[in-house]
Amino acid sequence: MKIDTATVDKLADLAKLEFDTEGKESIVKDLNRILTFIDKLNELDTTNVEPLIYMSDETNILREDEIRHDISQQDALKNGPKHDSDYFKMPKVIDK
Repeated sequence: MKIDTATVDKLADLAKLEFDTEGKESIVKDLNRILTFIDKLNELDTTNVEPLIYMSDETNILREDEIRHDISQQDALKNGPKHDSDYFKMPKVIDK
């Protein structure tokens, strides 16, 4: 696959980017270099190589969730500038 200015124009439109003529030529060269590098990787023989699923063999040790009541609802409501007995009051942001 070869990248040309029409492809860069399409990609720029999709990504909402704008390039001048020099920038567009630079992007074409860079993308073609990337594709050349990927083609070089495709030359490797990977027949006996297992796919890499995880970057390391270590596993994440998670703790069990514990329900703790560090702060009461009333104490939490005291932190808000406006509240009623059960909820924080916020300005309306969605009109129906």
